[in-house]
Amino acid sequence: MSMGFGGGWAGGGGGGAASNPGGGLPFSGVPSEMQAGVNRLLAGEPAHDYPDVRFTHHVSLQERRQLTLRGLLGRHWHLVVDAVVLVVVLSVASQVGPELISYAINHGMVHPDLAVVEVVAGVYLAVTALSAVTQWAMVRVTGRLAAQVMYDLRVRIFTHLQRLGLDFYTSEKGGVVMSRMTSDVENLQQLLQDGLAQLVVQGLTMVVIAVVLFLINVELAAITVLIVVPILALGSIWFQAASIRAYAKVRDGIAAVLADLSENLQGMRVVVSHNRQARNRVHHRNVLGDYREAYDRTAEINAIYGPGSQLLGYLAQAALLAFGGSMVIHGTLSIGALAAFFLYLNRFTGPIQLLAQQYTVFQQGHASIRKLRTLLELEPTVQESADAVDLPPAAGKITFEMVGFGYGPTETVLNDVNLVISPGETVAFVGPTGAGKSTAAKLVTRFYDPTSGSVLIDGHDLREVTLFSLRSQIGVVPQEPFLFAGTVRRNLTFGRPDATDNEVWEALRAVGLADVVERLPEGLDTEVHERGQSLSSGERQLLALARAFMAAPRVLVLDEATSNLDLQSETKVEAALDALLKGRTAILIAHRLSTAMRADRIVVIDDGRVVESGSHFELIETGGRYAEMFATWQADVQGKVDDPSIPLQAETVDGSSTTTAIEQCGSS
Repeated sequence: MSMGFGGGWAGGGGGGAASNPGGGLPFSGVPSEMQAGVNRLLAGEPAHDYPDVRFTHHVSLQERRQLTLRGLLGRHWHLVVDAVVLVVVLSVASQVGPELISYAINHGMVHPDLAVVEVVAGVYLAVTALSAVTQWAMVRVTGRLAAQVMYDLRVRIFTHLQRLGLDFYTSEKGGVVMSRMTSDVENLQQLLQDGLAQLVVQGLTMVVIAVVLFLINVELAAITVLIVVPILALGSIWFQAASIRAYAKVRDGIAAVLADLSENLQGMRVVVSHNRQARNRVHHRNVLGDYREAYDRTAEINAIYGPGSQLLGYLAQAALLAFGGSMVIHGTLSIGALAAFFLYLNRFTGPIQLLAQQYTVFQQGHASIRKLRTLLELEPTVQESADAVDLPPAAGKITFEMVGFGYGPTETVLNDVNLVISPGETVAFVGPTGAGKSTAAKLVTRFYDPTSGSVLIDGHDLREVTLFSLRSQIGVVPQEPFLFAGTVRRNLTFGRPDATDNEVWEALRAVGLADVVERLPEGLDTEVHERGQSLSSGERQLLALARAFMAAPRVLVLDEATSNLDLQSETKVEAALDALLKGRTAILIAHRLSTAMRADRIVVIDDGRVVESGSHFELIETGGRYAEMFATWQADVQGKVDDPSIPLQAETVDGSSTTTAIEQCGSS
């Protein structure tokens, strides 16, 4: 394989999964034994129109409203109305049975009349069927309601995450964000699909039963209400307060578990290479232990409230048996009425149990709403002005005017930076680690806004132009490229989905990757796995460069974009960069002086300030900071050349050419 990639598309830094002999990639298609089933599923899949998706950096009035359960349901009020009607019908229909039994006892059994019993049984059967059909319809409606609300909520959260600035993602753990989109949303879905409807059904059932109890016998009903309801109310108040605190800790606990899991999975190579498996296991057990303790607390609360409510029901039945039996003996209450009263009393305590269980679901959903509300109330640090205008086609003049910036109120990174980059000029930012090179570049792309001063392109303050028009004209190639799961074509056309195949191949030829892609079994349609793990680091970087080429930007920002390439690949990419940079403004964040020397001008940044600016030879003659850095670099190169352990001549990976040790050192 040419370009020194170690004998295959996945060579060097590829993933360690089973390989596809045809192209070196792990298999990612549908297994042959499953293909027939997949085809059957696809054949029955209804046609879906492509969604009309519009994204804006401005938050709509609807999105600015505080996230509440009422607000989520309000957009689908017709389904809510259907659900309420069905809940009322179900609550009433399901409570007719005991009254029918009472009638059958008093009129068909005490005074035997088989016809009455048969008619009542038929009515009972019809009411039962009505209850079953109503419950079926209610489950369908609440399921549709939950699906619609969850769709809206997930889109809203995802859109909000797209608007948030980079500072949010550097300060918040990825696992915590994922828990908001997964477990929190799923808890809310469970509440809407089942919990909320059951809360209303059981609550309404208790009201209906209470009314019926008073209609049967006021004295017995009063005893029930005076004994059961006050104790139940006090228990419910305690349960609500205790469960709110407990489930808030549960939500925090599962977020911590997911965050730790996500971090360990993403850093698995580092974990393995440093033998951290045992210590990480102990740490994860501790995180799980905190989550378990929080969940145990909820179990304790439920264990007190649920059985306590049940005991209360049994005590009420015992008391009513004594009072009701005495009334039957003295002829003030019929035996059918007493039987109905006991049946209703059992149904009165049943909802108490279900309310306890569904209240747990309600508390989980309520805790999730609070977590999601906190996320949605975060304001993006980089916001688009309401009167922002589109940036005209840029010539590429970049101006820093007294720019100051800090990632925190007490952390200053840039101080009074004044710099002008001419259109079409390539400028390299050099300096020690942490000096502010990358930060200055991030201000140009408006990943952050300066805390003082202004950054301008062609005289336009970046805070006064739309973010879309700005970033449409700026290309960024980071030091660590990110590739998405999908095809090679999808990754290349990420910024230009409408690009033609000819344009794609032109970009691949520009970075010297065309011959590699041509050898792949499916060419541009070859799958690239998540984060490009099936590719070597050099291949990932080349694809990232080609993706930037595809966007045809007016301004380029390259953060040591060739640092992960072997020497031969770097030579080809730098030749392609020379062609790409011609006529475009470019900022090179250079950690290696060999890269900086290619620029038209070198800007030395130290301690957040521009301390020197000029060409390589001008800065050498000045004898300042850059000259010191260059002298140190030269001494390092000469030391490696004099080292007998470093061969003066070495073959490239494919053995097709040789490079000298001086060249090797020059790229290090």
